[in-house]
Amino acid sequence: MKLFLTAAFLASANAFAPINVPNTYVQNAPSSTVLGMAAQEPSKRKRALKTLAKTAGVLSTVAFTTAGMPPAAIAAKKAKEVVEVVEAADNTKKILAASAGLIAAGAAAMKFSMSSSGGLAQAFLEAEPHWDQSNIPVNVYKNKAPFTGKVISTKRIVGPKATGETCHIIIDHKGDFPYWEGQSWGVIPPGVREKDGKPHAVRLYSIASSRYGDDMTGNTGSLCVRRATYWCPELKADDPAKKGICSNFLCDTKPGDEVMMTGPAGKVMLMPEEDPTTDYIMVATGTGIAPFRGFVRRLFFEDTPAAKAYKGQAWLFLGVANTDALLYDDEFQDAKSRFPDNFRLDYALSREQENKKGGKMYIQDKVEEYADEIFDKLNNGAHIYFCGLKGMMPGIQDMLADVCKAKNLDYEEFIKGLKKKGQWHVEVY
Repeated sequence: MKLFLTAAFLASANAFAPINVPNTYVQNAPSSTVLGMAAQEPSKRKRALKTLAKTAGVLSTVAFTTAGMPPAAIAAKKAKEVVEVVEAADNTKKILAASAGLIAAGAAAMKFSMSSSGGLAQAFLEAEPHWDQSNIPVNVYKNKAPFTGKVISTKRIVGPKATGETCHIIIDHKGDFPYWEGQSWGVIPPGVREKDGKPHAVRLYSIASSRYGDDMTGNTGSLCVRRATYWCPELKADDPAKKGICSNFLCDTKPGDEVMMTGPAGKVMLMPEEDPTTDYIMVATGTGIAPFRGFVRRLFFEDTPAAKAYKGQAWLFLGVANTDALLYDDEFQDAKSRFPDNFRLDYALSREQENKKGGKMYIQDKVEEYADEIFDKLNNGAHIYFCGLKGMMPGIQDMLADVCKAKNLDYEEFIKGLKKKGQWHVEVY
């Protein structure tokens, strides 16, 4: 299949005998010169451009279909639009740009298509090399000019005995809002504030998918959101006047609803992928699991350069109230069964487990059970990440301080060293 797509691409290119120019030159050079059509009459040039548009459409359609990407007919539709533009006006430069874009999309889909293992490969959103973080997108969309995404689905992902409601929300961005694992999206809820009539402030949510999205197309991203409510002891019921505006908006969304978004934000939680033997220690409470789901999917569920290279160990700690409140457990259990040497999983269930002192098992208690091992991993270059409620931090810091004391080390200097080497990543609220 790769051979066929390559041949198709070369055929479409050779049909116009282009000269060798850098990719960036096409944007600035006269269109007719690049296509070798400077001496052609307008009618001939139009026919040639029609052929280019159709070729681009066929190539893109075949490539997208091969890659298993849902909108397989998009490229053909775009090709038709290009032809209509040709018939409407002699706008060669505009047509060339559109057709070149289609061919580029086809080439990207070819890169997405069959891997050496026979499955689908995700490589079209990678840096070169894949660990290069010099061009990470940051704050592409801002408050005054946000991006409009569309909800694909909103699903409750906790059981009936969970404390509260948590939803997984998939948003379509059509590939126009790229991000990296560990970044956040800002969401601007609709409406205005009651107190002053101004628009609501942006709320940040860690992205809960890899850069390729749950459908692996690069066109979607996911959020993990807990509905914020306030129980009024006097009313003995939830007080709607004090509910979380943005979380309730997101959890109530339906397919097709629009979401105003900003970002992507942040570089604190990125994975350093240059050394594939790096160990990752991920500590989360509740919806703080979001960035780590993206990590796990990238390392263990996708056919990416990062996944192929990874030889370290990713160790996930998640603290929730009970079994019904566990998030993405099926995915994590799958990773654990398939990659027992590279993925470890520990849960702290505060209402179902006891710590060594006989109290409730909170996340800091579970992490403390492995204090020496975690310390040794950090001492050997592991990166540790915290995401979720800030209340977990004092207990974990006390635990590390005790280990340092037992080893006759200065705790403050130890933490300072981790931060200086970029091994300490914190995003709590």
